[in-house]
Amino acid sequence: MKSPSLIGRLMFSVTTAVVTFWIVAAVGGILVMRDEFAEIFDSALQETTERLAPLIVDDIALRNHSDAALSLENSSQTSSSQYLTYQARDASGKILVHSSDVIKGPFPAPLKEGFWEDDTARYYTVATADNTIFVQVADQMENRREAINEGALALLLPILVLVPLSLYIIRLVARRSVTPINDLRQAISEKDSGDLHPLKAEGLAVELQPIVHSVNILMGRVQSALEAERAFTANSAHELRTPIAGALAHTQLLMTEVHSPSGQARVKQVEASLQKLKRLVEKLMQLARAEANIAHSDKPTDLLRVLDLLVEEFQRGMQQNNRIIYERNPEARLLKPVNEDAFAIVIRNLIENALLHGRQNEAVLVRVEKDGTIHIINGGKSLSTEELSIIQKRFGRGTTTAPGSGLGIPIAVEIAAQMHAQLHFTSPATGRADGFEATLNF
Repeated sequence: MKSPSLIGRLMFSVTTAVVTFWIVAAVGGILVMRDEFAEIFDSALQETTERLAPLIVDDIALRNHSDAALSLENSSQTSSSQYLTYQARDASGKILVHSSDVIKGPFPAPLKEGFWEDDTARYYTVATADNTIFVQVADQMENRREAINEGALALLLPILVLVPLSLYIIRLVARRSVTPINDLRQAISEKDSGDLHPLKAEGLAVELQPIVHSVNILMGRVQSALEAERAFTANSAHELRTPIAGALAHTQLLMTEVHSPSGQARVKQVEASLQKLKRLVEKLMQLARAEANIAHSDKPTDLLRVLDLLVEEFQRGMQQNNRIIYERNPEARLLKPVNEDAFAIVIRNLIENALLHGRQNEAVLVRVEKDGTIHIINGGKSLSTEELSIIQKRFGRGTTTAPGSGLGIPIAVEIAAQMHAQLHFTSPATGRADGFEATLNF
């Protein structure tokens, strides 16, 4: 399900409110305009009739009497341009004078002073003092409706421009308004166990400052908890090194003094357990250093020089000098602002993992490409995708009988992420049917 957008909600709500208010205002304006137009048209109709009546009465009195109605229609006018038409009738309803032949017969309005209307027109009637002549003027309802419709259209048409313009302006304003929120979200998302410095609240909106304050309090608690955990791990590992070394020395001395086969077996078992505990303590110390975010350095470091020393150290410490094959491209360079100890921990764990879990009768290949990419390849059975995922978790071990704590690869993965390096694991190794390959590139 797609998460709702604050900008989308704001745009929809504000646009809907603006359009609704505009329509309501337009409808209200149309209703008021219709009443005002009716008053204006009625006033004009009444005034026209009252001014026209004396002229028509005088004209009737001066003309020759005949039975035919006198037409005053202007031949240049069309029926569509005649907004007002009039008739003069006697008391019997006979038409004496009319302005147009468009309307056949007398007006339907009664011979009574005042307004009267039907679906076609609105009429106003004026009578002479003796009620012998009635002058009626008709205002076509079609003309009134046309005026009202044009006025209504003028009020409603701006909505077509208002809606897209409102959407654009609201989106623009909303994006600028939520920029501080996006900046705060980005700043929070970049925080990890290695960067728990307080967020800056200066310059933020008042509504966001409580959030920053709460996040800073939370990060302070996390920082305290992490520091306590790291201190406990480091101190415990450090304190354990001396008694473990002493116990190993006494165990090895005891081995020379015990001559019975059963006693020798027990002493060797104790020695193996102490060696395992010693390796675990060393890994815990590396883990404490990894969590302390030691990967960064203020100046670039020649990491390939560190790699050379590590490979040479492993080769010297092994009975079989050919167990590690080192291939380095002469043009390879790797200068990065990375702490030498952090890089050494990563490489040491990867090489130890290859030597420990790889096929013992097969050499481990350490290859450096021209771009500085480091490959560490060992033989052995292929690992499944699930096993590759397991070994990258703390204390996660695949199906192996080799000794180990399950911390070497997780420590390498964590420090590599702090170095902004990419550490990939592939099984089978590239170009082979089996084996395991670790690739580190910056």
